[in-house]
Amino acid sequence: MPYEDRSSPGAAASAKKPHNITMEQRKKLSVSGVEDVESFDEHEIVMQTTQGCLIVRGEGLSVGKLSVDNGDVTVEGTVTELRYEETSGERGLWARLFH
Repeated sequence: MPYEDRSSPGAAASAKKPHNITMEQRKKLSVSGVEDVESFDEHEIVMQTTQGCLIVRGEGLSVGKLSVDNGDVTVEGTVTELRYEETSGERGLWARLFH
């Protein structure tokens, strides 16, 4: 029987949410395994996923569907860049401002 760590409630929830990305014609992006959407505007969306911080850049971006309970996000607009940012453990306000 595998060991399950119940000491941190987020660990079990993160393990259950698979992280997948589906893009259609660079106009519609579906992301699963999203834990939090940190910020968004028409040029950039920053979200925490079960696989790290995902940054989506483009033009005319909008969040079409947001279900943090299920971990699903749909983005519409022209996507020009998808990037995972390696976090060093601390990602506070000052770190984001001066990045």
